[in-house]
Amino acid sequence: MKSIAVMFFILSIVLFLGTCKYILDLKRPGVYPPKQVLKKRAAALAGGGGIFLLAAFMLSYFL
Repeated sequence: MKSIAVMFFILSIVLFLGTCKYILDLKRPGVYPPKQVLKKRAAALAGGGGIFLLAAFMLSYFL
């Protein structure tokens, strides 16, 4: 079970890094996907990262 928790931690880190990339893309002028699309993608990645992080904490503490 610890390996699943570690996998969830790694997956959450990857999703949060993707969120950071989209947030940095928002700061650039003239970026192709419109800023509304980038905001939605960043929010979706952050939400997924939060869910996986919560699941990893629950697995590591309760099992």
